[in-house]
Amino acid sequence: MTDKLELPEDQWRERLRPEQYHVLREAGTERAFTGKYEQNKATGVYMCAGCGAPLFASDTKYDSGSGWPSYTAPVAANAVDEQTDRAHGMIRTEVRCAKCEGHLGHVFPDGPGTTGLRYCINSTSLDFKPKD
Repeated sequence: MTDKLELPEDQWRERLRPEQYHVLREAGTERAFTGKYEQNKATGVYMCAGCGAPLFASDTKYDSGSGWPSYTAPVAANAVDEQTDRAHGMIRTEVRCAKCEGHLGHVFPDGPGTTGLRYCINSTSLDFKPKD
C-alpha cells in the first residue's frame, strides 16, 4: 500500500463515530461477542472503517470462539502492518491498516489452516462490502 491517508486528529474525530475513534486512533478494543461482524457469514470484503481500504476477504473468516471476527490472512500482504505491542503487560503483535495506520486488533499464532494465524479484529474498525 503506497498512498497513506494522514489526517489531523480533529478530522479523524469528525470522520469516525466515537467507538471507531477509540479503537482505530487510540488502539482501544470492543468487548468480546459484541461486534456486528463477529457472526457475519455473508460473502464479501471487510474494509477499513477509517479509510475504506480492503483488508480481509470473507473466505478467510472463521469462528475462532474468541468473540471477535477472526481471519487467517489479510487480502494482500501489504494491506496491513504489524508491530510489537507491549501494552497491558503482554507482548503481542498489533495489526494496523497499512493505508491509514488505524488499529484493527492483533494477530496470534494459534489459527487454523496453512497460515496457522488468527487475525483477531475489532468489528468497529471494519465496514463490510457484500459481494454483488
